[in-house]
Order: sequence, then C-alpha cells, then structure tokens
Amino acid sequence: MEILKVDHVGIAVNNLEESLKFYEDVLGINCEGTEIINEQKVRVAFLPVGDTELELLESTTEDGPIAKFIDKNNGRGGIQHVAIRVDNIEKAIEEVKAKGYKMIDEVPRYGAGNAKIAFCHPKGTDGVLLELSERK
Repeated sequence: MEILKVDHVGIAVNNLEESLKFYEDVLGINCEGTEIINEQKVRVAFLPVGDTELELLESTTEDGPIAKFIDKNNGRGGIQHVAIRVDNIEKAIEEVKAKGYKMIDEVPRYGAGNAKIAFCHPKGTDGVLLELSERK
C-alpha cells in the first residue's frame, strides 16, 4: 500500500455551530461545507488546513458512534480518529489483514467527502482509531 498523506483528523464535537465559531472566528479557518452521513449517524464540517483537513463530527442521534465517544469522554469531544489517504483501499485492507491486524471494516464503505473508507481496529494501533481513506 502507498500512504499518500494524512487525509484528515476527525474531531468529535457536541455542537457543530458552536465549535465552528472557534475555528472560523479565532483561527480563521473557513468551513467548506457540511454533510450528513446517515449510515454513520453523523454531521460533518470540513475545514481545510494546508493539504489536509480537520473534520468536525456531530452526532445526529443519541446512539451514534460520535455520541458514544463523547459519552465515554465524560461529555467532552476531542480527537476521535486520524485518517490516512491510501492509493488503493482494497489493497490496503488486505495488507493490514495479511500482516495479522484486525479491521473494523473488511470492505470499504462510503464516508464523508465521497471517500471510500475503512477503519483499522484500535486494538492493533495502541488505541488509535485509524481510518484508511481513498479519494479519487
């Protein structure tokens, strides 16, 4: 697999609009839009920083993965995952598995920004939720 770059850092937030105020008003990073990913029960805001992005993630349901992350974090948000861009996600998944590591997603799925994504299991990454991402 070829790792191309850090694609984005996913940051769980309680309230997207409130969080955007800091990134836009204080840091001057302009949000390039939002997207709802119903399958993942999340609303995402895209904030480009150089050739990577910050993705602010707000749960759309009380039982979504972002809501669960925030609950486990005593009601606070924080860095939820790091995504690396790969050249071929199917090949990357197979390489991770062939080296004895577990994937949460053994088949790519749709993610924000029209990316194909798959998550590595955090038990193999010292607790880091690592997302593989392929964008065309």
